[in-house]
Amino acid sequence: MSNETNLSEPAIETPAPRKLAYSLFALAALMWVTLWSMGRVWWCEKGDWLPWSFDVMSSHNSQHLFDPYALSHFEHGLGLWLLLSLILPARVSAYSKIMAIAVIEVGWEILENTPMVIQRYREATVSLDYFGDSIANSTSDYLMCLAGIWLARRIDWRACVGVLVALEIISLLWIRDSLLINIIMLTYPIDAIREWQSAG
Repeated sequence: MSNETNLSEPAIETPAPRKLAYSLFALAALMWVTLWSMGRVWWCEKGDWLPWSFDVMSSHNSQHLFDPYALSHFEHGLGLWLLLSLILPARVSAYSKIMAIAVIEVGWEILENTPMVIQRYREATVSLDYFGDSIANSTSDYLMCLAGIWLARRIDWRACVGVLVALEIISLLWIRDSLLINIIMLTYPIDAIREWQSAG
């Protein structure tokens, strides 16, 4: 990728707003129906109607609209746009890339709410109280990913990498967790990392 590469792709057509909006909403609706059919609740069952919950060690985590992990879903949009811009031919439209990322995000939201992945979180990470996301939280995660795409398309690749690094550092300092740590702990748990997270 040359220094002149700009992920905002000013020379490439902007996706038709109405077509893109309908497509993204259809994916969200598919996610809602699937999660509901899996038995996911729409909102936190603990009786707290605040739109946010910032205690990642509580049963409120992933049950409200916003929590610290919203940052990692923003990173999904940034990182996947950067990755697809690197590996896909320039002729691939912005619409196609946005929809590919949206499909990946919806797929992950569904997968991470399966009993297998919920149990993996509880066994391999410090998320002992994790029992899946509410549908509202999954919707917010989806929107955060789309927001990450929005930003990635408007900045160059160096700024994109800089934002990713900054968000990782903020997450590590804030909750002793991050997108990268999450990936590591889900795929190859490291006791030293778990102990460091628990000490917080």
